[in-house]
Amino acid sequence: MREGEAAASCPPGPRPPPPLPHTTAPLFEHQPFIVSWNIPDLVCNRHNISLDTSPFKGVATPAKVPGQFLSLFYTDRLGLYPHVDLARRKQFNGGIPQRGNLKASMNKAREDITNYIPSKTSRGLAVIDWEEWRPLWDRKWGTKRIYQTLSVAHLMQTNRSLSEHEATEKAKQHFQVAAKSFMSGILAMGRAMRPNYLWGFYLFPNCYNYGWERPDYTGRCSEEVRRQNDELLWLWESSTALYPSVYLQVTLADDPNAALMVRHRVQEALRVSALPRRSGTAPVFAYMRPVFVDQNRRFLSQGDLFSTIGESAAAGVSGAVLRGASADYDDQTSCAALSSYLSSTLNPYITNVTIAAQFCSNFLCRGNGRCLRKSYDSGHCLHLKPGNFRILRVENRYLILGRPSLSDLKALSRRFTCQCYKGLSCSPRTYKELAKALVFSVKQGLYQKFHTLNKAMLDDAQQASITKDNVKKNLKV
Repeated sequence: MREGEAAASCPPGPRPPPPLPHTTAPLFEHQPFIVSWNIPDLVCNRHNISLDTSPFKGVATPAKVPGQFLSLFYTDRLGLYPHVDLARRKQFNGGIPQRGNLKASMNKAREDITNYIPSKTSRGLAVIDWEEWRPLWDRKWGTKRIYQTLSVAHLMQTNRSLSEHEATEKAKQHFQVAAKSFMSGILAMGRAMRPNYLWGFYLFPNCYNYGWERPDYTGRCSEEVRRQNDELLWLWESSTALYPSVYLQVTLADDPNAALMVRHRVQEALRVSALPRRSGTAPVFAYMRPVFVDQNRRFLSQGDLFSTIGESAAAGVSGAVLRGASADYDDQTSCAALSSYLSSTLNPYITNVTIAAQFCSNFLCRGNGRCLRKSYDSGHCLHLKPGNFRILRVENRYLILGRPSLSDLKALSRRFTCQCYKGLSCSPRTYKELAKALVFSVKQGLYQKFHTLNKAMLDDAQQASITKDNVKKNLKV
């Protein structure tokens, strides 16, 4: 370069990704990803068919049972929810939010919360299942248009001079204000009365990413849906947990599009959880079913579990809730099938994923954060490598036998990063740091602290001799 000649400017490199917001610490210490059970078992108990739920954290029933880890509030269990029963052609509690009695509803809600969550100090999930209407006017299609029709008619009763357009616009405004009052009011009361429960609405947020039969399906949420979810900022600010649904239809069985559908629904939930300005994002728990919604006698395959539970764990959600309907398990045959499915397929997979998430958190994130993919669209999952680990079930306990290799740790550092828990530092360990941590853990025998859901991981000498017959001698409880 000649003297006085300006140096050519280098093209700017790619911008580093924005730092991840901190997130709420897990409900159970050192367990960044859990799976909860919310499936009716009355019929199975009646037939003396046992269901092994030992890998689950928080076993609950949808029945009206107080004091459960997961309290599910249907329309008749919390307040006076205004809605229309189309099948019975009947309006309840005013039918539409504008005609509901908010004060009376809050008074009843106070009694309901006291009844269903009697303890003021217990921790758990509080899920409100109000599905009859959506709080945004523009999301009322199909049978939910009745709420638009009734809202306009209600307004016209006192404002007959309005044009149809004017009445619709005012009805929209009145409906959304009233809907917000009911939903945010209930959440505020729940937070105040039972602050250790995580309060949120089932199905919120939604992505509406249907159309998976199309060959060009991407699973992405549309810009319109994202904009509408941004309008619900008040709901995300009021919620202390988000509960999206990723139920599978049978057309998605063993289909790669299932992972795309789940991926973008949980990503949208993670996105809106970061919108409120607070010190930690609200945790996300994805609702799932072990069967297909339109074929409730067909269980999800191993590949389907990858697409649902595995996809959610790798995305960085806090957990999954397995939900069931009474019709799914209503006779001896269906209960026996569920029992067999738990033992053969579901429980080993849940054990694998939950321990892999714990392992990644402890090693990569120093125990102070949760692992999630560096690239959310990569498809990498948090699974224990079969060659280095095996899962053993002994007397209703699931044991993880094995330890990671250096290549396992290298893959972790290459594929995953960390989201820190609120108030903690969790910068991802480099590959060299991971290797040192592995050597240190082996020397110090820390792998006996690396436990399964039943607190057991054995060292090399123990693993060499372990069988189901002598496990009691080797296992320190």
